Amino acid sequence: MTQLDQLSSEDIAARLSGSPEERAALIREGAEVGLAEAQAVLGQMLLDQQKPAEAFGWFWKAAQQGHPMGLNMLGRCYDLGWGTPVDKKRAAECFRVAAEAGLDWGMYNYGSALALGAGLTQDKAAALAWFEKAAAMGHAKSTNFVGSFHEEGAIIPRDMTAAADCYARAAEGGDFRGMFNHARMRAEAGDIDGALLWIERCGAEAKPVFREKALAWLAQVPDERLRAEGTAALRKQP
Repeated sequence: MTQLDQLSSEDIAARLSGSPEERAALIREGAEVGLAEAQAVLGQMLLDQQKPAEAFGWFWKAAQQGHPMGLNMLGRCYDLGWGTPVDKKRAAECFRVAAEAGLDWGMYNYGSALALGAGLTQDKAAALAWFEKAAAMGHAKSTNFVGSFHEEGAIIPRDMTAAADCYARAAEGGDFRGMFNHARMRAEAGDIDGALLWIERCGAEAKPVFREKALAWLAQVPDERLRAEGTAALRKQP
């Protein structure tokens, strides 16, 4: 019996509500005695601390126990070279297992791998199916990509109403790409105030590279107010 086994749920809750140091110590204690959930959380903590090699080790331990998020994050490590050489094939396999275990982030990442043909044969129809499964669970990023499939009309018939609905739900769910796409739809519908609102929210959440993409789009929009105020809103972001 480990020391953790002797703690009541109240004891654990108390330690988790304590200082950051107390929480970190409890998580590490759980990870070291083999609790997969704690191993996955510890891996994320180490990743946030810019310690990718250590993070990879804990994600690997969690993944060996079949922990869905541990598998997903191990896949991210292989995908992006966090603490290990890039291996797209291994990344895709980790994502597949996490997806089949029911994890929405696993579905999203496996769908992305299928859409891009990263580490496996490209299959956009299969990618859409996984995005749809994750979207049904409320996964905002997947919902945005389902919208893009409706807008493009390559795999399924083009349906701008369905695309606009997906983008709106993705935006409300906090996805910055969904916010940008929702802003585009609002602008096309003549709702400049709505477009500006979502452009500003997108800018606050988006990475710098994506903000540049949004700025490039704004530079070409015909509405002068949207172009000027949207550009100003994006440029004031850090």
